[in-house]
Amino acid sequence: MNALISTALSGVVLMFVGLFVRNKQHIKFFAIAAIIIAFIANLVQYPSVELGSYVMFGMIEVSKFGILFNAVALGATLLYFLLSGSEFEKVGDHVADYFALIFFILSGITLASSFSNLLMLFLAIEIMSIPQYILAGSDKKNLKSNEAALKYFLMGSFSTGILLMGIALIYGAAGTFNITELGIGVENVHPLALCGIILLAFALAFKVSAVPFHFWTPDVYDGSPTVFTSFMATVVKAGGFIAFLRMFHVSFAGGAISQHWTLILSIITALTLVVGNFTAVFQQSVKRMLAYSSIAQAGFMLFAVIAMNQLAAQGIVLYAAAYSVATIGVFAVLLRLKDYTFEGFNGLARKEPFLALAVTIFLFSLAGIPVTAGFFAKYFVLAAAIQHGHLLWLVILAVLCAAISVYYYFRVIIAMYFKQGNPEVEPVSGGFKAALILAIIIVLALGIFPNLLIGCL
Repeated sequence: MNALISTALSGVVLMFVGLFVRNKQHIKFFAIAAIIIAFIANLVQYPSVELGSYVMFGMIEVSKFGILFNAVALGATLLYFLLSGSEFEKVGDHVADYFALIFFILSGITLASSFSNLLMLFLAIEIMSIPQYILAGSDKKNLKSNEAALKYFLMGSFSTGILLMGIALIYGAAGTFNITELGIGVENVHPLALCGIILLAFALAFKVSAVPFHFWTPDVYDGSPTVFTSFMATVVKAGGFIAFLRMFHVSFAGGAISQHWTLILSIITALTLVVGNFTAVFQQSVKRMLAYSSIAQAGFMLFAVIAMNQLAAQGIVLYAAAYSVATIGVFAVLLRLKDYTFEGFNGLARKEPFLALAVTIFLFSLAGIPVTAGFFAKYFVLAAAIQHGHLLWLVILAVLCAAISVYYYFRVIIAMYFKQGNPEVEPVSGGFKAALILAIIIVLALGIFPNLLIGCL
């Protein structure tokens, strides 16, 4: 609750800061201070849930899981501001508005981690989505950015309609919006409830870019300003998965109905893993490869939704942290390059050895190489699926797809270390290098001591 209030207020304040503060760097520092305050305010609430969660006004549940995920989302956003905040001014003149929109997205994410009512779920998804439509089209002089915003808005509007239809059908079956009181499908499967759950799953699958609802993702991520793609592909995606997991684990985890949606989500997961990884192999742009990579990573995070156990909750939090930090780090370096193709990385290790080392560690984590956070993130979600049972075939498929992902991640590493070139790299400040070191420390620390994070659950 503290995180929700602090992020919403920060967004409002930043809107007015833009009217009075002309120095864009000062706006960035103000945003960094605001995100630190929100991070601290969120953690201050942690002792209140030591003995258990509690519900406020029948709408929002304050729990350890929600507070821990909010800490991950806010911490990743702080790192994002430190690494890429100075790039906002290259997009346009409305820097304060861009920061304000990101804070509004964060308020939606914090609501997604704590809703206990279907109406709050709808509000969370919309608060997360609408500012993204604006950010996607913020580079008004770029036709690809305009196309990305229009495509995202139209597809997002359709998915919102599907979400509302699903909520209406579930309400018709259960007679309540409270997710803890739905009680559907425990003994028999109500047709209205099953249709509602399927529509809800499809709408949320669109938000997290799971196959076959992923068609918007490559074009939107590629057309949006790169600095905003970094945030959309990481923290926002993780927020969508938290809403997904909370909805299905709290409301539809038991009874006969879980067998139906588990089968549907298993098929979606398999398609997401295969399509995301195989399509990423053929990309020539690193930015577009990362877009398809985010689809593939969504396939792994879907394991946490299907598994329905404690390992799944631990896995999704660790995965959100590992994936967000590594991807934000890769995008931060990508922003410093003029050429986003694989050839644009040729010889980077000779010209900027530290940047090449940082990218290598982040890509290792995304590929799930041991001693990085990505390894334990994948381990926990796959272990959760094995513990759940009946999903061994899907786990084997995921391991094979993880092996395929090594190919396209290592293409970047090979280009940096083993190919000749003279990449155009913008000057890198000491502050940027310090933030990259912090990201590297997080990736390696969670890769060696994952209990630093999941031990809090």
